[in-house]
Amino acid sequence: MPKTPAKMLTSNAAARSKRVARARGPSPDKTAQTKASIVRAALAEFLDKGFADATIASVAQRAGVAKGTPYRYFATKEALFAGVVQQELVGALGDILEERRERDESVQAFLRRTLLITLGEIERKGRAAIARLVIVEGVRFPALVEIYRREMFDPVLDQIKRLAPVARRRGELPDDRLIRHPHLLIAPVWMGILNNQLIDRDHPIDIAALFEAQLELMFSGEARR
Repeated sequence: MPKTPAKMLTSNAAARSKRVARARGPSPDKTAQTKASIVRAALAEFLDKGFADATIASVAQRAGVAKGTPYRYFATKEALFAGVVQQELVGALGDILEERRERDESVQAFLRRTLLITLGEIERKGRAAIARLVIVEGVRFPALVEIYRREMFDPVLDQIKRLAPVARRRGELPDDRLIRHPHLLIAPVWMGILNNQLIDRDHPIDIAALFEAQLELMFSGEARR
């Protein structure tokens, strides 16, 4: 039975709709989900094989996407590593921005509130392992060090540099050591990262507890409102 003009119009409209949908490509939500799954697969690949032996093809296989799909988001393996750092590390530290400290909140309380939970998960979520990967393979692949320094290390240090003078003015710090040496506050974190898995894997350190002890040692002044 031949199609009526009305049915032909409906059929043509449906075909055009499908062509437009194909031309537009996946939705932004779908694109974001695909990118995130690729990054998670890359994290697993890097931690399993190391940076040198990891391949983008293997990442695609882990993510369940076509071999060429990761290249739509990351042109190189270094760019993919940067994506891992940005998604898995940088997002976890967004809360330590000084402007997010409540008006009457002490700097010590602010650091406890924002960093202790993150540091408590540093091993379980692979964040310490990413840092160890940079340490172990950074000599061969200096781009890894640059990415980690730019995206993670420097921003954290910059926040400590901003917070230390505030803590000193409030009377939380007994002297200006943290102002002169901001690395002191995060030194225990790196000691724990090195100890666990690299130096003494049989006796792992609780990195959050070590940081908290350093926080108490440094912030021994009497806070002023």
